Amino acid sequence: EYEGDRNSEGQRHGFGKARLPNGDTYEGEYECGLRSGRGTYRFKNGALYTGNYLQNKKHGKGVFFYPDGSKYAGDWVHDQRQGYGEYLYANGDTYTGEWANNNRHGQGTYVYKDTGSKYVGGWVNGIQNGPAELIHLNHRFKGRFLSGKPLGRGKFIFDIGCEQHGEYIQQMQEKEEEEEEEPPVPLEPKWNVSEITKFTPWSPLDEEPPAPGEAGGPEPSSEGFNPASDAGGEGEERREEAVNQGQEDQGEK
Repeated sequence: EYEGDRNSEGQRHGFGKARLPNGDTYEGEYECGLRSGRGTYRFKNGALYTGNYLQNKKHGKGVFFYPDGSKYAGDWVHDQRQGYGEYLYANGDTYTGEWANNNRHGQGTYVYKDTGSKYVGGWVNGIQNGPAELIHLNHRFKGRFLSGKPLGRGKFIFDIGCEQHGEYIQQMQEKEEEEEEEPPVPLEPKWNVSEITKFTPWSPLDEEPPAPGEAGGPEPSSEGFNPASDAGGEGEERREEAVNQGQEDQGEK
């Protein structure tokens, strides 16, 4: 069903309202039969997108409300979260920063609602990677991350006025002789302390990045950080997104 403007060729063109065969609705601008310009798309499962379209694709600024309560507000390019935006996850965590191909990519800040801790630094394809700062209630860690884990030189900075310098070293679990053919299992990176000092200027940008093959297990929980704790929120987001995209891709008549 469609109610709205058409061009001389009978195509939807201008402003109109449409109800798709799957029960979704769209109200907004059209150009030569395709959603282009500002509009609001309501999915029958409760999801909603309001923002810019280009040839039936979310493109430009827009806000997507997911059925699980999560929300993304920011830039879109050809139906992908790309550019700069903020994502509020269903578990209350938030990410604000750069995106590419629907993933956190570039510089951004992830805030963990349960602990109040936040990661400020680099991301590659949705994973913490590069120079970063992990900020807790009364101390923070400055260093480098590789594949979601801290690795290499860094320092803990405590509010009481001192710093603990050291290095995260990747450990590998040794296999018994009969299991030698299997690859070694990565363990938690181990923090080795080198010295304790007063506050000193230092940046992880001064350090060489660790070798790519040295990434391993999760960060020690003693530092109050679980790199994988955001996975639940993003997992639900991806499931909802797959459902919503399938619905929206169905063409209008």
